[in-house]
Amino acid sequence: MDWRSDIDAHPICLDRRSSTGSGSMRLDSTPRVMWILNHTSARAFEVPMLKRIGFKEIFLPKIFPQDHNFRSASIDYSEDTNLSIPSHDLDKLNQVDWYKPVSKEYWDIANRYFDVLFFIIHDLDAVQSMSSSFHGAVILRAYGLPRPLTYTYLLSQTENALLSIQKPVGNLWFGHAYSGAQEVESTFLSKHALYLPLGLPNDEVNDKWIGDDKRILFFCPDIGFNPYYNSIYRKFKSDFKGLPWVVGGAQPVAVKDDAVLGFLPQAQHERNMQHLRVMFYHSQEPRHVHYHPFEAIRIGMPLVFMAGGLLDQLGGANLPGRARNMHEARAKIKRILNGDTRFIAEVKRSQTILLRPMSADVCDPYWRSNLEKVMTRLEQSRRTQHNRRSRRKRLAVIVPVAYRGGSLRGAKLLAEALLQGSQKAGEEAEIILGHLDDKGLYSDSDFKDMPKEILRRPFKLKSIDRHTAQRAMKLIGFDAWEPNANEYSTFNDGIKYFDDCDLLIIISDRLLSPVLRFKPVIHVVYDYIQRYIDILDNNQNQQFINVAQRADQIFVTTEFTRRDAIDYAGLPTNKVLKLPMLAPVFTKDRAMKDAREKYFIWTTNAAPHKNHRNALEALALYYEELEGELDCYVTGVNTKKLFKGRMEHLKDAKELLRASPLLREKVKVLGELPEKTYRRVLGKSQFLWHAGTIDNGTFSVVEAASLSVPSLSSDYPAMREMNQQFSLGLTFMDANDPEGMATMLKHMELNIQEKVAALPSRTVLEKQDISRLAPVYWKAAAEWL
Repeated sequence: MDWRSDIDAHPICLDRRSSTGSGSMRLDSTPRVMWILNHTSARAFEVPMLKRIGFKEIFLPKIFPQDHNFRSASIDYSEDTNLSIPSHDLDKLNQVDWYKPVSKEYWDIANRYFDVLFFIIHDLDAVQSMSSSFHGAVILRAYGLPRPLTYTYLLSQTENALLSIQKPVGNLWFGHAYSGAQEVESTFLSKHALYLPLGLPNDEVNDKWIGDDKRILFFCPDIGFNPYYNSIYRKFKSDFKGLPWVVGGAQPVAVKDDAVLGFLPQAQHERNMQHLRVMFYHSQEPRHVHYHPFEAIRIGMPLVFMAGGLLDQLGGANLPGRARNMHEARAKIKRILNGDTRFIAEVKRSQTILLRPMSADVCDPYWRSNLEKVMTRLEQSRRTQHNRRSRRKRLAVIVPVAYRGGSLRGAKLLAEALLQGSQKAGEEAEIILGHLDDKGLYSDSDFKDMPKEILRRPFKLKSIDRHTAQRAMKLIGFDAWEPNANEYSTFNDGIKYFDDCDLLIIISDRLLSPVLRFKPVIHVVYDYIQRYIDILDNNQNQQFINVAQRADQIFVTTEFTRRDAIDYAGLPTNKVLKLPMLAPVFTKDRAMKDAREKYFIWTTNAAPHKNHRNALEALALYYEELEGELDCYVTGVNTKKLFKGRMEHLKDAKELLRASPLLREKVKVLGELPEKTYRRVLGKSQFLWHAGTIDNGTFSVVEAASLSVPSLSSDYPAMREMNQQFSLGLTFMDANDPEGMATMLKHMELNIQEKVAALPSRTVLEKQDISRLAPVYWKAAAEWL
């Protein structure tokens, strides 16, 4: 982290603003700034400058990353006494690491009291969090980067950060410290550029230089592990071979060179500056400069520097200490080391010109006029935001695949949870359920159980190429967006491709190309079955993982899937949010115990992980060896012709069925039943059987428990979690052991009353009702609104 600094002057006219910011979340009219940097030298200049131009109240962060990029960082509590915000809110802000993603709770506090936020790029997820959640002006403080790096390039490393920061309606500014720095940036950053010149907290020369130590002082940190600085160090050693020198700068990794001083206390650092004969500054970067050359000038130390760098722009183009090449630099340094008093005096006298552009008086007009521009634009934006906030937020829950059964039910439950959650929070939102426009797949009856307030919107899933995607993004205002995939998925709803929605929540990651994102996107990922069962080829699997990795966030409903998302899909921990599982509860439909009939329900579908072969082997053993008395009713999506198709993974199961007359007699395939019929059939059964090997669990066991029907389930982590959340009293079996499965089927038959007695009460189940869990879902979604 190189030098970051700024300063102050006469107050900006801020009093014209209304106390509430024309409908914004601001609570008063006191101008305040969040200066989310920790660089000691930068703070010494920029905080006084902000006060000088009218921002008397400034929040400074109290936590910074413990890594080498923050070697010049420190913490300062002194400004806290000037903040006229409630102490409990200030205490909360002081506990936040603002260099990481920040939760809505803390952004809400920031939005109540602050107008402007200065930040640097450190963590792109933190940048996204800030630009998405802070309602004031945000200023990217740009102190320059070495070539060929640009801030546009840094931001583009994460699509989410780039999209959030260049949203068409936003208050992002590119606050560059050096004139012309915006010329190498994207059109978007250039259009939002503000020249806020770098300054010194004190630009007066206090000549304490003695120069009796005839060695060169050169600064180069992080030599032991940073290839960039190691290369500079080795070049310096080569260029000045034979001359005496020392190297300053912090060295977290020790360097085997006695001339490398490492970190020194401030007093020792100042003594070195006084006594060493000359400083050499190597940088020829046109958009970046370090602090130590100015330190040398202020203390009266002669400075020899290379031509072509930023010091040329600051007035150094014709100075005697300037060297056009290394041969000239070496010659000039030799003259100083040899005590050429006339040349030393000429260098010292002339180099003070470099301090003039860094003075507060010179910097003041730029800071004043540009911050006035920021505040004027912010006031206009707040009026616009007030109008936007006056309409209800619109969220789309999108089912992008031909899902039925549990996944479709999960989507409907999620939509209902968001509706109820927004209502309970007093922020009633408009909820849209988007699904494939396929009348052969869905009918109106599939959605009859949804609240009427939830709107349906059919769409066509379309794939577009990268060039079409780029044109579309530019058309809606994302000028700096560049495609990094060959194809993108879009949802053509015949309206605006869901552009009228504020948030898209997509059920599953099962898309072959990433979503073309112009609004925040969340994927609900139920499981990573492919980690355990070979159901996807490597290319397809990677495509699905890429889709999840590009989302703003992933919702999961079990710890099992959360760990898979992190360990298998490679998602960062902060991007994966575990929410309680939503499941339908039908307590009002509970059947009378004496209404039970002599069968149990096997819920399944045609997927390979449903374990059909072992299940049928277990059923054969149950009927033929254990004299099982209960019929087995098979239900679920795509089960009507489950054992009549040509799917390879069902071949062994069909052979078992064909070879056993008793199986064919006792196993009755009902197929996919209408919801009301399914409840009635389930409610009259003895128990429910879940024989799948591994997934995110099945709603069916919760539905069964709510109808006073116990369940026998395969034993795997997600089902254990579900059992705990809903207090289901499940009986478990090993899905890889057909004999054990058969034994447990017989156990259920013989102990059904005991199993019923272990079921959760109506009161216990109602604690997991959607109305109880809805606020949790709304809070998670509202973070992105």
